[in-house]
Amino acid sequence: MVTKTITKQPKAVTEVQITVPWTDVAAKWDQTLQRMAQDVELPGFRKGQAPLPMVEQSLGQKLTDEFFKIIFPESLVQALQGSNVVPIDYPKYQLISFVKGQTITFKAILTERPAVKVGDYKTLKVQRPAVKAVADEQVDQVIADLFRRWKVRQPAQTNNSNQPVSGTSGSMSFNGQTQAGGLVNASGQPISTSTDQPDDNFARAIGAQSLPDLKTKVRTDLENEAKYNNELDFEEAILQKVESLTETEIPEVLVEDELNRMLVSLQRRVADMGLLLEDYLKGQGKTLEGIKTEWRPQAEKNVRMELGLAEIGRMEEIDVSDEELQAEIDKIQDARLKAQFEAQEPRLHLRHSMRQVKTLDTLKKLIHTA
Repeated sequence: MVTKTITKQPKAVTEVQITVPWTDVAAKWDQTLQRMAQDVELPGFRKGQAPLPMVEQSLGQKLTDEFFKIIFPESLVQALQGSNVVPIDYPKYQLISFVKGQTITFKAILTERPAVKVGDYKTLKVQRPAVKAVADEQVDQVIADLFRRWKVRQPAQTNNSNQPVSGTSGSMSFNGQTQAGGLVNASGQPISTSTDQPDDNFARAIGAQSLPDLKTKVRTDLENEAKYNNELDFEEAILQKVESLTETEIPEVLVEDELNRMLVSLQRRVADMGLLLEDYLKGQGKTLEGIKTEWRPQAEKNVRMELGLAEIGRMEEIDVSDEELQAEIDKIQDARLKAQFEAQEPRLHLRHSMRQVKTLDTLKKLIHTA
């Protein structure tokens, strides 16, 4: 039976020193040796046929390392049974002493979910920002962009295609039809394309009934986008309040995870610009380590916010049922992406994200809008 000593350290780090009797793991050593021996070929012997003592000597440290990969995690699980230690990362192992046939002693250093305290969130007052009005100039700008792209695309539109022309807001699409020789309307009549300014013909070419109708569609799209962004701003204001009410020792592993997430997001934006991250950073006069140092305060705030929201979800007894989880997975159209959720870990992450969303929705109902 393993024996252990659990020592709590700052920032939710826990050190577990574990002692394992050889009699508990001798069979694992033999099994590991036999498994590895199948791939060993020694002079004078066929592959997998060499005597085990010779194989053991030839493998040396490789055998020991493979043995530890099995023994360390299994022994840690045994050591933590009955304790209140719940790791949130992969443990780091440190061997203290090992001689074959004798007691094994090692350390496991891991990070627990930290204790989190959230203040009186039910009395929060949050100012909901005003929805930004859509100016005529914004509508005109979108239509000008649509018109400019439409004019550029005309020479290529000669093969009965039905190509969408999207507005700058990203959520609007109008379709026009073409025939050999030029654009046609819904009735098959040719549309004049000689204009240098947006007009009814242009509007009809991209799916609207007229230029005023196109302006109405564009305005509606921009207003919906403004409402959506306003809701995001309101949610961000709530989360900022949650962060200010949250007290916890932030584990370093969570800060590093958040920094890596922020870097991945930056890398995607840079890739959209057609650049490599290292070239972008060089152009900005920054280094990877430098930008991580610059971002660390924000990463710590993000982690504190996430932990605070999760704690509120726990106090409000918010949960995500198996049926809700599966329904969300069933919405995924990409078969390969959907298949990933057959594994337990992605399902746990998705369930956590859904619980956080439900908690935020609950907060919206609880708080007082100023």
